[in-house]
This record gives sequence, structure tokens and C-alpha cells, in this order.
Amino acid sequence: MSNEEKDVIIVGSGPAGHAAAIYTARARLKPMMFEGAMAGGVAAGGQLTTTTEVENYPGFSHISGPELMMKMREQSIGCGTEILTRTIDKVEITSNGVVVYDQDQIIEAKTLIIATGATAKRLNIKGEETYWQKGMSACAVCDGGLPIFRDKPLAVIGGGDSAAEESTYLTKFASKVYLLVRRDELRASKVMQERVMENEKIEVLWNTEAIEAKGEDVLTTLSIKNNQTQEESELQVNGLFYAIGHKPNTEFLNGQLALDESGYIITEPGSSKTNKKGVFACGDVQDKTYRQAITAAGSGCMAALDAEKFLAGH
Repeated sequence: MSNEEKDVIIVGSGPAGHAAAIYTARARLKPMMFEGAMAGGVAAGGQLTTTTEVENYPGFSHISGPELMMKMREQSIGCGTEILTRTIDKVEITSNGVVVYDQDQIIEAKTLIIATGATAKRLNIKGEETYWQKGMSACAVCDGGLPIFRDKPLAVIGGGDSAAEESTYLTKFASKVYLLVRRDELRASKVMQERVMENEKIEVLWNTEAIEAKGEDVLTTLSIKNNQTQEESELQVNGLFYAIGHKPNTEFLNGQLALDESGYIITEPGSSKTNKKGVFACGDVQDKTYRQAITAAGSGCMAALDAEKFLAGH
């Protein structure tokens, strides 16, 4: 095994990771980024690589997710970031820094910036792979305003606050929103339940599960089943949004950092600092509230500045 030491190692390659890379590289810290090789089932570049069109990232009125991430990657490299297309095996966080295990290498780092994101949970219904990003999505706020969904009937799956929020949000664009709830009640907070029930555009389908997504070039039909009567029917919708939660990508940390009850990394309020010195977290791996490309990029900047300040003091 070979050994080398770095000032900054960044794990993850979404907007948060690349913002951190650009800032640390411009600070002459020579960051090394592990962008992942299908980590979490997603290509290097993170969740945006699964989004066909992005309309809400400042500076780009219309750009595809993969193209936006390629531009970020090119900028990171141009600023001096070393990028490795590999998924690290594990890390060890010690009192003297961080040790990263990468295949046959052991790389020591003074600081570690974690930007591994969170993976949206899916149901893996029949037809999902065919119509993912062709009428199916896991982010209504990201995709709900796209032309293919405007003035069309849409469906949301879930029963918690996220499902209530996303179904309400979609009523701005949709002709109608069906909220599919597998139980006979919502788990959402009382105020969110009231918003759903009072919205004339939302129809709640209780005890209902999706079976299959159908269509031609894009989604047009959703097969559903009442799990009490076992009755099956067809729902004519042009969009289906999962709102069943996200799983933060923290397995490789092996419990070395403080996590909240949902598995997100806990950071100090107003900073990217974790409970371990020299270790910082940014983007969706520590943000379960906003989960947007622009907020992830902003937190990546915070992590870079926090890491630079830490190194200056040590």
C-alpha cells in the first residue's frame, strides 16, 4: 500500500462537493475528490445526473442535470481539484486527522468534507425504470414546474409531511393531484393535513398502492390497487412523484459521526462542522429540509471556508 497526505479530501460530487472543491482549490489547498463510481446506484455528479431538465439553478434558465454537473466538474478541475472516479472503501476518523482507504492506497488527510448526498427512496414498481424522469420523479419542487406536468393530472405517493407539502405544491401547476396513501390516515402534521384536505385540487386515495407505470414515450397511466378490497383500477396521470423519504449516504462512515434519528449527519447550527474536529458535512447528507441544488452548493462553500479556517488554525 502507498501512503500520501492531503490537506483536504472531499467525498461526493454533487453541487455541494464541487462547490467545496472550487473554493478549496482556489485557496490553494489542492483538494482530492472521490466522485464515486455508481455510489448509491447514482452516477458521479449525484442526483442531478438523473434529472433531465433544470430550470431553477441561477444562471441557467434551461440546462440538463448531467450537463450542469459536467460544467461543475470541469470548473473544479480547472481550479486545481484532483478527481478520482472511485468509491472509497472506508474512512477512519482519528484525533490527528482522517485516514481514507481507497483500494490499495491509504491516504491521510488533515480535513474531510463529506458531500455524499441522500438517495431518494423508490418503490421499484413495474415500469419505474422505463418512465423514471419521463413522468416519474422523487422531487416535486425540482421537477413539478416542467412543461410536461403543467395543467395535467399528477399523482403523489406518501403519507407524511413531505407528501402533503409536495402534493400541495404541485397544485400550482397541475389540473388535479391524486395523493396515494397506503393507510387510512395521513402521518403528516395536523396543519399539513388540513392544507391537503382543504385544497380542492387534491383528491386523497386511501388504502391505495401503485402497481405499474404505463405509457408510451412518457407516463400516461398508473395502475393502482386498493389494499383492503384488492380492487385494481387505472389512473390517468401524466406525472408520478415519490414522497416516501430519502436515505442519507453515510454507511461508509461506520457510525463514527453523530447522526440524527433519520441518519443525517448532525452539523453545528450555522456551520458545516460535525462532532469530530476537521470533519465537515455539506449538501443533502446533512440537509433533510431543503434538498435543492442551490442550497447544497451554498453549504459546500460553507464547508470549504470552515475547512480553510480549521487548517489555518492548525
